[in-house]
Amino acid sequence: MTLQLRPYQTEAVQRVLEWFRATSAPALLSLPTGAGKSLVIAELARLAKGRVLVLAHVRELVAQNHAKYAAYGLQADIFSAGLGEKTAERQVVFGSVQSVSRHLQRFDDAGFTLLVIDECHRVSLKEDSSYQQVIQHLQSLNPHLKILGLTATPYRLGQGFIYQRHLQQQAVRGDEDSFFAACIYELPLRWMVKKGYLVHPVKMDMALLAYDFSALMPGNSGYYKEQELDRVVQEQRITPGIVADIQERAAERRGVMIFCASVRHAEEVASYLPQEQTALITGDLASAEREALIAAFKAQKIKYLVNVSVLTTGFDAPHVDVIALLRPTESVSLYQQILGRGLRLSPQTGKEDCLLLDYAGNPWDIWAPEIASPKPARDTELVQVLCPACGFANSFWGRTTSEGEVLEHFGRRCQGWLQEDSGQGQQCDFRFRFRVCDTCGEEADIAARTCPHCDATLVDADSQLKQALQLKDARVLRVSGMTLEATANGRGLPRLQVTYYDEEGVSLSDWYALETPGQRQLFKRVFLQEHLRAPGVDWSPASPEEVVSEQARLRPPDFVVARKVNKKHWRIQQRLFDYQGRYRRAISAS
Repeated sequence: MTLQLRPYQTEAVQRVLEWFRATSAPALLSLPTGAGKSLVIAELARLAKGRVLVLAHVRELVAQNHAKYAAYGLQADIFSAGLGEKTAERQVVFGSVQSVSRHLQRFDDAGFTLLVIDECHRVSLKEDSSYQQVIQHLQSLNPHLKILGLTATPYRLGQGFIYQRHLQQQAVRGDEDSFFAACIYELPLRWMVKKGYLVHPVKMDMALLAYDFSALMPGNSGYYKEQELDRVVQEQRITPGIVADIQERAAERRGVMIFCASVRHAEEVASYLPQEQTALITGDLASAEREALIAAFKAQKIKYLVNVSVLTTGFDAPHVDVIALLRPTESVSLYQQILGRGLRLSPQTGKEDCLLLDYAGNPWDIWAPEIASPKPARDTELVQVLCPACGFANSFWGRTTSEGEVLEHFGRRCQGWLQEDSGQGQQCDFRFRFRVCDTCGEEADIAARTCPHCDATLVDADSQLKQALQLKDARVLRVSGMTLEATANGRGLPRLQVTYYDEEGVSLSDWYALETPGQRQLFKRVFLQEHLRAPGVDWSPASPEEVVSEQARLRPPDFVVARKVNKKHWRIQQRLFDYQGRYRRAISAS
């Protein structure tokens, strides 16, 4: 029986085939929840010439993917303790990562040519993780193993994007050490809704009836502690009003999923709902009882399904038309996974939209979530910075003026991908912030230990400081402040005086002329390039007065190193920015 793929599913499959004909680098597909990932997996498994292993992290996904494959008259094995089967003899095997990683000897077969990972945002870079154990085992048997990931949310908390570059956008999104080399195909949620493949999400922020979680900070793991979440909801005592509001708004709705902050919170929420229409799902619930309650909900014998972070993935109930969030979500990934529970089409009920009731003040944008590396500070936002070399519109964390002008950003290198006619390409080599190699004079990342151009070992900042501190004719300032003044030299010519201060008031100064184009170009190269809070942003001051008036654009260095000239004058030789090392920075600058 031929698989009936939607046009975008066919295109996704074609992109996978094209990618793996050219390379064995791991790739991923980013498809929204409800886009039919299991059908894409089934088609790829059908087309594969070698053996295929399809991994998922929960048994529900293993069962769903296997069922879709079997629905087309294709046979495959299941290797999942949770499903009561551990068979791996057929060409295609659907398994849980936990079961497979514990029985790698059952997969000693170099014939595995394709590894598919569902919900691949869960793949960790840690070598001892379950996914990495399976990957390393299969790659040891077949170095040319093709690895494909599928997810609706290709990012991880604390990391950002899990792939290096985006094929369609021709952009670099992640680090070079990202596990997946590229996102080779992506469908935006807005497109899926517009084309009628998903229902429209209707978000409602309950500003007047909401818990205040703003004082909470995630723990070291990046996640909120359940006891802290529970303390907030218990102290604020607005749960009865929230539950009443949910019931009122859901009066004409079919299926309501409620996500709570803690087990105690979920129990309280459930106690205010009609007992005969409500089920409570927690991680401690026995497997058989949990399956019975979920089955009753899917059959619409139960209207309200209350849970604590256990139904965010691998749960498929198309009739769900209300999602109620009574807890903050640490990441946009979790937020979108929860929202995805309600966006599937439901021909049986004919639902037209899904109501998202947010009683926790979550900041995420449904349509354009902010995905990037972790925020360097809480008051930063995503800003757009054009690359002066290739014109690519980069998205970096930064700060803006009240008029929206970029005042500061924390980007290091352009994210643009320069595609060549041959099909090969490379990342744009323009660096917004960099260090210069003393051996070859080329630019390297500020955190690099070796030069990418000549392989020379880069002298780190600690070595530079240690050497300067040992010299009698050198002075090192821990910079606690920087002042700028429009002044004049001895001949009355206008100059910009830049003075750096340490914690005890000791100072060192530099003077710059900006009268001629050559002087302004030199000033831009030796001063602005490092001092600008937003390097790469076009700003070419023409006078000392203009620099002073716009000094909010500038940042002081962490250290300044000077040498004595002619035994009487100090000349600044080095300024160290973005310092991370064993020496203490100035208190006001730390």
